[in-house]
Amino acid sequence: MSEAHDGASLRAALAQIAGNFSFSWTPGARQLFAELDRRRFSELLHNPTALLSELTDEDLARALTPEYAMRLGRVQERLAAEAQRPSWWETQEGHPDDFLVAYFSAEFGLDESLPIYSGGLGVLAGDHLKSASELGVPLVGVGLNYFRGYFRQRLDEGDRQVERYPRNDTVRLPLTLVPMAPKVMLADDDGNLVPVRISVWRACVGRVSLYLLDTKVEGNPDWAREVTNTLYGGDRQNRLRQELVLGIGGVRVLRALGLEPTVFHMNEGHSAFFQLERLRELVEEEGIDRDAALERLRASTVFTTHTPVPAGNEVFEPGLVRRNVEPLVERCGFSWEEFEALGKVHAEDSDFGMTPFALKTSAYANGVSKLHGAVSREMWHDLWPDRPVDEVPITSITNGVHVRTWLGGELEGMLGTNTPKLERALELPANVLWEAHCSAKARLMEFISRTRGAPDLDPAALTIGFARRFATYKRAGLLLSQPERLAALLGDPDRPLQIVVAGKAHPADEGGKDVIRQVVDFSRGESAHHHVVFLPDYEMTLARRLVQGVDVWLNTPRRPMEASGTSGMKAALNGVLNCSILDGWWAEGYTPERGFAIGDEDATRSEEEQDTADAEALFAVLEQQVLPAFFERDANGLPPRWVEMMRHSIAELGTEFSTNRMVREYVERLYLPAHRDLAAALTAA
Repeated sequence: MSEAHDGASLRAALAQIAGNFSFSWTPGARQLFAELDRRRFSELLHNPTALLSELTDEDLARALTPEYAMRLGRVQERLAAEAQRPSWWETQEGHPDDFLVAYFSAEFGLDESLPIYSGGLGVLAGDHLKSASELGVPLVGVGLNYFRGYFRQRLDEGDRQVERYPRNDTVRLPLTLVPMAPKVMLADDDGNLVPVRISVWRACVGRVSLYLLDTKVEGNPDWAREVTNTLYGGDRQNRLRQELVLGIGGVRVLRALGLEPTVFHMNEGHSAFFQLERLRELVEEEGIDRDAALERLRASTVFTTHTPVPAGNEVFEPGLVRRNVEPLVERCGFSWEEFEALGKVHAEDSDFGMTPFALKTSAYANGVSKLHGAVSREMWHDLWPDRPVDEVPITSITNGVHVRTWLGGELEGMLGTNTPKLERALELPANVLWEAHCSAKARLMEFISRTRGAPDLDPAALTIGFARRFATYKRAGLLLSQPERLAALLGDPDRPLQIVVAGKAHPADEGGKDVIRQVVDFSRGESAHHHVVFLPDYEMTLARRLVQGVDVWLNTPRRPMEASGTSGMKAALNGVLNCSILDGWWAEGYTPERGFAIGDEDATRSEEEQDTADAEALFAVLEQQVLPAFFERDANGLPPRWVEMMRHSIAELGTEFSTNRMVREYVERLYLPAHRDLAAALTAA
């Protein structure tokens, strides 16, 4: 066999793996591509498809050693075995054959190589699809294909965040163009409705298909081509246009594909306009009375609200909405005033809110933790003024993370490669578990030193990780609020402490950008003792390194503003101990056997009083609990109490807060009831 032919055969095998985002969680798959050219693979955002496009058959043939061929064969066997393995869905009795969920989200975080996500909401959506695939749940995803995605971050000479938006080259991504061009009507700058064509791209996520829509289509006006340019980008008019393309366009794409979902799930309110298109279908095409049609689509809709922060609940000026959808509203049999009322909590409200609209048109709604469910019931109580707060119809399903995406390699090897058995962590010898953690930590230290130009960190030091979106309510600056106390901890030679910080602020969030600058300025001062590092350009690959390699995951939101938080779940899965305010998921996940709590559950103080109390509690728990537990060593140099907490974190929190558990809950508590409600409505009709 010629060298070129060997290369061509390898290319075909690797292209098949690269063509499905299951490469992001299949053990050994990503490494196959990294070994071809590590430097270039990193520069290409770990994009296997792009890397293959740059390598010749001769390059590939040289990589095809017997050892490489053996590893390739193992990955192929794992993929084949997973495709043939009976899924959870297939083993359940009584599940309906026509069941199908359409899951809509404005962002999906599947992998760093497809940068169409900004943070936790998108990564959760990606993990939701991955677990749906793993469980075999019939589900299809719908999102937007952003030409420039979300921004890459760097710091300028003044330590200010600078955003850049590199182009996503669709032909170098594992996306397939679907031969269709549905249209939506969007208002131009003069208020005239114009037909805008949509391109549709398919991404394979294991067993699940994700359809991504964009407007960068030849023949569309220039302003229309820019609608899907950047995630959450542009002015209010462009944001509205994005949500109309996602919602109305998404339903039309599903119909053109011949798909008939029985359940529609809005992951946050950005896609809520799909209700308008579904309503039009029922009224115009099936001749159903508009009120009966509204009740039918409500019965089959699930809405997940993700934030108690007002800015996270999107609103639009009603006149802007009206210019774009009034003709469609009229076709549904509603006057504009009747429709506008669906987007308001109170008649006198000035804005059209996507969350009220979603809640009023969904029979099933949920928050993303138990605490967030309670906060949401209080927050939206005025929509149901005749009910007690605890009877407001918003339940909760706590978020999770996809275990196989986020579990570190050493732990994966010890707990199970294809289906990790996390409870085995309780039986792991202390030295084995500690050595696995130390290996992940050493890799993180080496990565920071090699790629980020940061000072060398000490693998023996207690390493705290703080990495998340730099929204002001997350209080990244809380550690800096007592600089002398922090400096004393960082400068203690007997109990060395170091802190690794990462995260992006929204481009319009000047307060968040100021906090980044404060953190970086502190890291360069004498008080930091070279023990504080800020890592720019936080994304999924860096997140994996951090949640696997630090010792403690710090979270300091202002309770109860953190709806859930999933980064701490990823850390807990890897035996990284959480030290967090009792907010979001940690309010239900915390026990003294598996992490540390900062402060109490009181949320009645003023913001200033709360910040002061929480800062005091933070330093107290570090000084009195975290540092003593980490540096308390036995005769073998191991921290026995710490390792025992790691065991419980992996075995218990890793199981309780997985998206496999979460998706099963969605199926049993929301999806199947919604499916049955629709079936009953159809039978009654």
